[in-house]
Amino acid sequence: MHIKIWSDIRCPFCYIGKKRFEAALNSFPYKDNITIEWKSFELDPNLQTTNTDALTHFIENKGIDRDRALSMFNNVTAMADGAGLDFNLEASIPANSFKAHRLIHYSKQYGRSNDMKEALLKAHISEGKNIDNIDILLNIAGNLGMNTSEVKATLESDAYAYDVRQDELEARNLGINSVPFFAINNKYGISGAQPSEVFLEVLSNAWEEFENKNSMNVAANTCDVEGNCN
Repeated sequence: MHIKIWSDIRCPFCYIGKKRFEAALNSFPYKDNITIEWKSFELDPNLQTTNTDALTHFIENKGIDRDRALSMFNNVTAMADGAGLDFNLEASIPANSFKAHRLIHYSKQYGRSNDMKEALLKAHISEGKNIDNIDILLNIAGNLGMNTSEVKATLESDAYAYDVRQDELEARNLGINSVPFFAINNKYGISGAQPSEVFLEVLSNAWEEFENKNSMNVAANTCDVEGNCN
């Protein structure tokens, strides 16, 4: 069973959703039969990386007062804590995520896209690192055992830019306009950082249908002892 997940590294709910989904997956008895594909989604492709702190940027972008913004940040932080995450949203740097998405695509060839996604989310949301800075991205890749010279050459080129854009085009074609979004076998869709119980229920339903379909396919390609073939 195949699951595609669209998310942005800049999205705190994407990190929470990732952890809740993983908790559900760990409880799912057929988790070893599931493949996960991370899909790129930029909340703001035109964002210019700035040294402005995230709270000020949020206030200016949303047009709300500081107290309300702080309350919203605190609510998200409390939600993250319930998922086992330590958020530091005020320290996060408003940074364009395009390079980071390209790096995730690069890491797919080594089967490390999930590790890279986790490392980038943690760097941006919990550690306040600039995910648009090549040196920081190289450090993250190096910590995952990747060849930093190769990564540097990749990031300084336009490699994997097409892959990012194709992911985003696919999202638009499917009507996905917010993240995280989980697409299971191109049929079941889950939007948002839902509770783990919701993820587990949908996984179970999708797996039952997946198994039934496979059983039907096997039965439909047989011949009986009388020579009758289906």
